Amino acid sequence: MIGPGGREHAIVRSLLRDPNVSEVHAAPGNAGISELVPTHAINGNDPAAVAALALKLDVDLVVVGPEAPLAAGVSDAVRAAGIPVFGPSKEAAQLEASKAFAKAIMAEAQVPTAMAKVAVNAAEAADALDTFGAPYVVKDDGLAAGKGVVVTNDRDEALAHAQSCFDVGGQVVIEEFLDGPEVSLFVLADGRNVVPLAPAQDFKRIYDGDEGPNTGGMGAYSPLEWAPEGLVQEVIDRVAQPTIDEMARRGTPFVGVLYCGLALTSRGTRVIEFNARFGDPETQAVLARLKTPLGGLLLAAAKGHLADVEELRWAPETAVAVVLASHNYPEAPRTGDRIRGLKKANRLEGVHVLHAGTAADEDGNVVSAGGRVLAVVALGTDLVEAREKAYEGIEAIELEGGQYRTDIAAKAARGEIIVESKGKGATA
Repeated sequence: MIGPGGREHAIVRSLLRDPNVSEVHAAPGNAGISELVPTHAINGNDPAAVAALALKLDVDLVVVGPEAPLAAGVSDAVRAAGIPVFGPSKEAAQLEASKAFAKAIMAEAQVPTAMAKVAVNAAEAADALDTFGAPYVVKDDGLAAGKGVVVTNDRDEALAHAQSCFDVGGQVVIEEFLDGPEVSLFVLADGRNVVPLAPAQDFKRIYDGDEGPNTGGMGAYSPLEWAPEGLVQEVIDRVAQPTIDEMARRGTPFVGVLYCGLALTSRGTRVIEFNARFGDPETQAVLARLKTPLGGLLLAAAKGHLADVEELRWAPETAVAVVLASHNYPEAPRTGDRIRGLKKANRLEGVHVLHAGTAADEDGNVVSAGGRVLAVVALGTDLVEAREKAYEGIEAIELEGGQYRTDIAAKAARGEIIVESKGKGATA
């Protein structure tokens, strides 16, 4: 397992539940992952180092978690070493690494998405902003760890974000604003075939009420009781399969997770973005419910055998994940703060804690080591109970200056998310 975060902790935890998985290793891991499996202090973004470790350990499968190793070509190096890998090639990972590339693929595959323009200077950005109008949506074309998007009614703020991307030699994609509730759907792909997981919804803004700057994600829940019937099949038919087919047609088959970020708009389902890996923190909620052994699924995808996979099995409970972040996240998060109460939270019924930005200090204490520190995941009979358990777990944990949202899944629990049938309209 390559990666250091909460998504990787969730994947490791699920792999260990697979009766056919005999051993799991992680690189570099974190303080929580190291309690479960052996970890290896290598640079997970170094293709040669990852391939060498995989050969040394004689593994049957390498799973790449984050986007940066994929964009660096880690999957290519591991495949070249003759080891199956779950994660797209560097070329295929451009679906996330370049939003302009993703838009081109969507256009070829006739995937419904927002109208967009690519801008490489201030004049082009201003023209695009005026074309689409407010709210303005400006996306850094490259990898930005979920924080490269600005949505604002302030034209000057939109231009400033675009200029910050130009200043470092980048370009931006400026889009029309998509209304309606958002949905995340992970689709496993083996280059030809696709298998969807359960839909989830995440929360990007740092503060309650979707206020403040974007983050990597402050919480998530799954399943979505309010999602229209047939939504998953619609996404497979109109989004995922056409995209996988187009990638194969180009000679760059996509093997891994196609993360479909969707808006259920007043004009129907539209793609907001693609990612080339499991999303964080949606993975923490989705995998908490998955009963089908994960290792077998990922190996089937890596070997091109997803067509042989039986229908996935899911726990009937609802899962809620609430993220605890460091002081001053996302601007300049403080690290090195002691984390207390982890054992207390993990002892709560239906609750488990997944580490993200954590490490062990010289005395063996768990301390913060990143912006998003951990996620408390809870299973409940319904969304109300799952939320209560997740927040009970959060409140059991102490982190000086720690911050979390108190409204994760609150609107859904109150039945306030409504999507009109047949894509005729959507409000949230």
